[in-house]
Amino acid sequence: MSQIHVLPDHLINQIAAGEVIERPANALKEIIENSLDAGASHIDIQLEAGGIKRLSVTDDGQGIDKTDIPLALHRHATSKISSLEDLEKVVSMGFRGEGLASIASVSRLTLTSRTNMDNHATQIYAEDGKLSDVKPAAHPTGTTVDVVELFFNTPARRQFLKSPATEFAHCRTMVERLALAHPEVAFSLQHNNKNILSLPAQSLQERCSAIMGTDFTAASLSVDEKLNEMRLHGLIGKPTFTHGKTSQQYIFVNQRFVRDKIILHAVKQAYNDVLHQALTPAFILFLTLPPTEVDANVHPTKTEVRFRQGQAVHQLVFHTLNKCLASTNARHTTSVSQPETALKDIMQKQPAEVQQVFGSNKINTAIHSPAPYQRSHTPVQRNLSLKESQSALNTYAELYKSEPVLENNTISIPQSAEIDNELASLEQVRGINSTYQSVQANETIIPPLGYAIAQLLDIYILAQAEDALILVDMHASAERVNYEKMKQQRDATGKVNSQTLLIPIRFNASHEEIALANEYAATLQDYGLDISVENHQQLVVHTVPAMLVKSDIKMLVQEVLDDLMKIGSSEVIRERENRILSTLACHGSVRAGRKLTLPEMNALLRDMENTERANQCNHGRPTWVKLRLQDLDALFLRGQ
Repeated sequence: MSQIHVLPDHLINQIAAGEVIERPANALKEIIENSLDAGASHIDIQLEAGGIKRLSVTDDGQGIDKTDIPLALHRHATSKISSLEDLEKVVSMGFRGEGLASIASVSRLTLTSRTNMDNHATQIYAEDGKLSDVKPAAHPTGTTVDVVELFFNTPARRQFLKSPATEFAHCRTMVERLALAHPEVAFSLQHNNKNILSLPAQSLQERCSAIMGTDFTAASLSVDEKLNEMRLHGLIGKPTFTHGKTSQQYIFVNQRFVRDKIILHAVKQAYNDVLHQALTPAFILFLTLPPTEVDANVHPTKTEVRFRQGQAVHQLVFHTLNKCLASTNARHTTSVSQPETALKDIMQKQPAEVQQVFGSNKINTAIHSPAPYQRSHTPVQRNLSLKESQSALNTYAELYKSEPVLENNTISIPQSAEIDNELASLEQVRGINSTYQSVQANETIIPPLGYAIAQLLDIYILAQAEDALILVDMHASAERVNYEKMKQQRDATGKVNSQTLLIPIRFNASHEEIALANEYAATLQDYGLDISVENHQQLVVHTVPAMLVKSDIKMLVQEVLDDLMKIGSSEVIRERENRILSTLACHGSVRAGRKLTLPEMNALLRDMENTERANQCNHGRPTWVKLRLQDLDALFLRGQ
């Protein structure tokens, strides 16, 4: 039987390195976080072979005092905390004092640093965890950490590393995360002597554009809300941003990048009603709260946190994003989607199609290309009075009229007076004043979606706005309008309508589910669920939400209890009801193939402008698109 003995410090450091330093990107993170804690305004990173052969970080921070240089490479030696109270309210990126020591135990590390009070820099070298003597060196104020041959003395660990290209990709991702969290700091990144990133100190918007791309920032919405001492701000992608992926989901808690289930759940829930199921939202969210309200010391790599008030965090994230996404309608949007991509595809195919039609003869574009269209004046579109639009409406009524009704072998045609009365009533409902004076007073006020001018293929509405044509999917739009109206009617009561089951549903439950059912009994009743416990092992469901009476009750209850356990609240009931309302709205909305009159089309456009989330249908598809004059010019090669 082997005896218990104390492990040597060197082996302890290598074991700790296995938890903290999994790959070069982790070593890079530890070093850069030290630079940020030192108040650096510029951080320069140089990598070779993905950081496996060499990684070097130089900053212009406050530096390390020459007397502290040897301690910097010892385990649990730090200047950032000195008591448990300090740990509970820590604001620095690092605080355990094990990062540099762990790296030094599995590499050849050189640390050079100088404060603004020293005449020269101080340098120390560590190999396989053994420290050299301190010696003077030349270096400006700041610190350089040079790491060579990472994992050279732990071949088993080195075998788990991927190719240099893959390891560099992880390093770059790590740098981009830290750069997003600190836009006020300049970053530069080189790999194998090639410049990869050069980010000056800039605003958050500029940093997001540099890292996420201009496509994201152009298709993003800004959020900024507070709840007590918590603040959430950042950028979230519009539901129509189709390039989103999980690698474009950034969550920062007190400027620390984390992966948190509570926040991700709230984000998913907020997008649930507007995002197509095949798409992934892209976002950059910064949550700031008192350090005492969050525990960052729950994971070796500090990528997980624990909140004291997880339900409040979930509420802030969900309501902030839900409020922002709810405002996505025509009144608050210049265009729901960008037609440039589709138009670009058309234009790329154009030359081949032209050659097929006209042969291979070359055309002198300098002679035959028309000049760009120049408008002599800005057209003014206004609400049309009855007298002014009677002729046009009669023309469209003739085009879209229903089959005539035969009465005694004769055709019954509505009288002109009846048409006048019907149109006048429609004008009154839509707030259109028939007097010419009123029209003149408001002639410059044009609704965001303009006025309908035609129906295309009995599927789309073509409208003309002030400076563009608007194409509207009439079924998708009507579906969203009806869906939001149904939700408003449901929410107006302020409670969930429940129905008592004739035969209560019983099922065996886990100890956790039993405890949750007892603890949240009042909350469950607010959700329309009356649940009792029998024999300490069964749950009995007596009432359920009336709209969900035909659903799988056992699964419904289990999903609600699971949410209550994780975040202290649940939206399962509301989401299930919303699915039913969405189906009802879909079946009750105008279908493709139905002919609409101009007043009906305009009525739908006005409803869209005043409906939340009207830019997407219930399934997340866009409901309208804007074609600007320059888009149309591009189709006809004007100005090219």
